[in-house]
Amino acid sequence: MTPERSGVPQRVRVTSSRRSAVSAVTAHARVLASDLDEQTELGDVYIDGLRRAQLRLALTVLALMSAAIGGFPLLLTLVPSTRTMTLAGIPFPWLVLGVLVYPETWLLARGYVRQAERIESEFADIVGPGGEGREGRHG
Repeated sequence: MTPERSGVPQRVRVTSSRRSAVSAVTAHARVLASDLDEQTELGDVYIDGLRRAQLRLALTVLALMSAAIGGFPLLLTLVPSTRTMTLAGIPFPWLVLGVLVYPETWLLARGYVRQAERIESEFADIVGPGGEGREGRHG
């Protein structure tokens, strides 16, 4: 017995959704994306906010690295015993400059990348789902 004869309607496969229906979130995202693409004042405000966040992060990492590396000669000057100190037979200044600087640099770089990705992700979430508006002059 076929499905039509048994009173059960035949199954229909839906292959695409109606594209004219747009949610409020998607519409808002498209407006923001078009503001960025069309270089409107609102788009410039969003881009300026992104740039400020990125600059603030970069200056923070630069300040931390400068304080660590720049503070080391100050430590050697203010505490003269550190110039002749040895750890495991290695002079302390050599140990710091030859070994300890690299893990510190790596940790700061890793933290910078994570924070930069977080800032970019938050910006992409504001602009819209699926990364709308990231192409163009800002992509």
